Amino acid sequence: MLEKSIAAMLSAIEIYNKPDFKYREDTFAVLCINAWELLLKAQILHLSSNKLNAIYKTEYKTLKSGKKSTSSTIKKNRSGNPMSINLFEAYKIITSEFGLKIDKVVYDNLIALTEIRDNSIHFINDDINIAIKIQELGTASLQNYLHLVNEWFGNVLARYNFYLMPISFFRDFQHAPGIALNTNEKNVLNYIKKSEEKYDEKDLGNYNLTLRIDLKFQKVKSTTGIPVSITNDPTATLVQLSEEDISDKYPWNYDVLNTRCIKRYSDFKINGKYHEIRRKFESEQKYAYQRLLDPSNPNSSKKTFYNANILKEFDQYYEKK
Repeated sequence: MLEKSIAAMLSAIEIYNKPDFKYREDTFAVLCINAWELLLKAQILHLSSNKLNAIYKTEYKTLKSGKKSTSSTIKKNRSGNPMSINLFEAYKIITSEFGLKIDKVVYDNLIALTEIRDNSIHFINDDINIAIKIQELGTASLQNYLHLVNEWFGNVLARYNFYLMPISFFRDFQHAPGIALNTNEKNVLNYIKKSEEKYDEKDLGNYNLTLRIDLKFQKVKSTTGIPVSITNDPTATLVQLSEEDISDKYPWNYDVLNTRCIKRYSDFKINGKYHEIRRKFESEQKYAYQRLLDPSNPNSSKKTFYNANILKEFDQYYEKK
């Protein structure tokens, strides 16, 4: 699921960066949102030990008596296959059911991009205002995506270039066509503007709603800049970056563990008793792993990640719902 998400995002970038593509912005919005939905579903599967039921849409069928069934069943599509949850349903499950924190600006960015995708049939791609706004949203969305993938699954995107070609490379701002925005386009831009106003006073961070790229060409001397060389010389100084991938075995952080306990037990409280039990099992590697925030410094701060099987131990101390 993660590989499919990355493939969708790379397709969005490749199509956007083509020198001549007539449906550039609209196609990017569709593929970008698709990539995000697959990413969130991949994280749900990751947090739920790869149980497919976690991403299936369910329903309560109407019985012959006219009453709704008390137990839910998987909703099927027209071909009889299970229907999966949508983008924002997946977002809600991650943040509510698992308690994983995602910056609010990520949600607002996805809302804005979804609005563009849903209204893409009305867009006139030659209008520079729409093109610029989609790039600003798209650039921020790519940055948000990159940071979340790294946070959730490790550095799996290191070999890819995640950027959108600045509009200046394939747009002539000196001769922008004089096409008036229609009502639908104005409504979309006004909607995005209201979202941007909430973040006007905030500094640039890891997660952003929109990002603007200012491009200028400047002649420089050949002696400026740092020379870099890739070599296979065995005597050269070795620089190696490595990161232990622990996300598969220990997908839960402290917040997710707390949320899952709240959802699972009727008498659960985050108190001294809970902390004492949790620390007891943190010492066992099959349940928890302590990761150095700075691997090169053994005295750096640590963050603990948990295996979902730790709940089986908590079952001895709390009453399941």
